[in-house]
Order: sequence, then C-alpha cells, then structure tokens
Amino acid sequence: MKPSISSVAIALLMLAFTSYANDHHENSGNDAQHHITFTTESVQWLEGPASLEQGAKYAVLEGDPSQTGIFTMRLKLPDGFIIAPHWHPNVERVTVLSGTFKLGQGDTIDTESTHAFTAGSYISMPPEMRHYAIAEGQTIIQLTSQGPWLIHYIHAGDDPRTRQ
Repeated sequence: MKPSISSVAIALLMLAFTSYANDHHENSGNDAQHHITFTTESVQWLEGPASLEQGAKYAVLEGDPSQTGIFTMRLKLPDGFIIAPHWHPNVERVTVLSGTFKLGQGDTIDTESTHAFTAGSYISMPPEMRHYAIAEGQTIIQLTSQGPWLIHYIHAGDDPRTRQ
C-alpha cells in the first residue's frame, strides 16, 4: 500500500517538531504536558548551589528544587570534592554519569569505608540517611528527588551557607 500525501506530510511535520524540540528544550517545571530534552551540549552549568562548597556546579533539568514537587538536577564536582556528612528529608535518587562518586554512611568521613560508584551506577537513599560523598576525578551525577531539596549538615561548621 502506497502512503498518502497527507500521511507523508504528517510524518515530515512530526520529524520537524522532534528536531526543533531537541534543539530548543522547554524546561517548564512539573508541567507534564511539555516534552523536555537536553543534549550534553545544551546543559547550562551554574556555580553552586550555595548549599555545597565552592567548586561545585549544577544544572536543573526539570522542576524547581526550591519548590514542592519532583525535580531533576545534575551536579558537576571537581576531583577531590567532598560533600560533608548530611541528610535530606526526602528520598534521594542518584545516577552517576561520569567519574567516580564515593559514598559513605555516617556522621563522620571515613575514606576507608566508602563505596565507589562509577558511571552508570544508581543509588537510592531513604529520607534522613546520614551520608557523605567524595568525587574521584571530575564527577557528574544526576539527582532526582521531591522538593524542596534541603541538605542538613550533621556538623554546623560544614554548612557553607552559615560560614563567614
């Protein structure tokens, strides 16, 4: 059966829209009516967030971590970057995209008891799990959780937001 001109036209329009969407992603928060896409090159890295030591970068891919609702963001951590012992009030889901994300549990950093997660690894941590992390090599993780995203440091002196 030969395709009709209208079915070919519809297919071409859909192809054009898909191409446009890939080049012009729309990050509209929690609006499930929009298709959200990012290529590696289109991720816009920002300094911060303020809740992490200087040197970290982040990019919000979907949602708003400061508001109620699901969000996804990426963190880019330089080699040797440490996230001091802390916890979050919601489940935290982490996928390692590059580098090695060394994760440990507890109130103090013990480099000998971390587990090394390499690219492709997935971690899901329950609410209030006390943990810390160390980046080995430049490390990029993708984090999905329910907002607002809060990080509670175990030791007040570890919180870069409260240091002068």
